[in-house]
Amino acid sequence: MAPRNTSTGYVLEQMVLPALGMGGYSYQKQVRIGERPGGRRHVVDVLATDRQGRKYLISLKWQQVSGTAEQKVPFEAICLAEAIRTGEGEYHKAYLVLGGDGWSLREFYLEGGLDAHLQHSNLVEFRSLESFIALANQGRL
Repeated sequence: MAPRNTSTGYVLEQMVLPALGMGGYSYQKQVRIGERPGGRRHVVDVLATDRQGRKYLISLKWQQVSGTAEQKVPFEAICLAEAIRTGEGEYHKAYLVLGGDGWSLREFYLEGGLDAHLQHSNLVEFRSLESFIALANQGRL
């Protein structure tokens, strides 16, 4: 079996980071923010901080062709919400950014399809890559 190509995550990161910088955010990549439910370590793709010191958790998911990223989204949303909920005010908000055109559930996620299934769905905002870049670039996270 051929090794998986994980370079698409790097490409996605390289699209998001300049937008954050233009919007006045400082950021760190691949930051350990604690434990996921179940005890494994939770590393977020980007931790952004605005000029007021508010911190934003940003998880980037790329789906170029159909695959497993789609199935990981609900658990990632749960983990991000838990980090905010238990972070004692350390984190202001979380974003789950969906890039690529290989998603069959993209609109379901972006239109709040998980809200009825996740108790703390209000803590995580789903965004397309394009809409997230627009927000970040304008300093409006």
